Amino acid sequence: MTREFSCRTPDETFDLGEKISRELLAGDVLLLAGELGAGKTLLTKGILRGLDYDVDEVTSPSFTLVNLYKTSTLDVYHIDLWRLDGKVDAAEAVGLDEILENPRAVVIIEWPDRLSSLPDAVRAIEITISGDGEDARRIRVQFPPEANIA
Repeated sequence: MTREFSCRTPDETFDLGEKISRELLAGDVLLLAGELGAGKTLLTKGILRGLDYDVDEVTSPSFTLVNLYKTSTLDVYHIDLWRLDGKVDAAEAVGLDEILENPRAVVIIEWPDRLSSLPDAVRAIEITISGDGEDARRIRVQFPPEANIA
């Protein structure tokens, strides 16, 4: 199921993240695409707020590549592949296979175009953000068929 959202303010982008968090299951991988400044980390903060995590602790993993946020129900791995070039295997560079072995893992990947592939069994949620907040952000979310987001 594909849904499109128009978020006119940063608060609306954050709120959409909270709504998305209600659909997450352990093992989910969110593929978060959008240009620099599109609001990928803001949406991620909303997702974590929806999981009762302190959003003041959520930062972009641009330099660390992977940030781990342990919530009461899920371990959220926030991965940013922006700094990786095509010369390295992005999944191997961040230890994606090992991360996906965690039975409580939810993985949010910024710049998923740097990945060559995902394991077949992964429930992927594809999110594309257009715009930078100057105008309304258009956010396209492709949920798995069983998801029921309002």
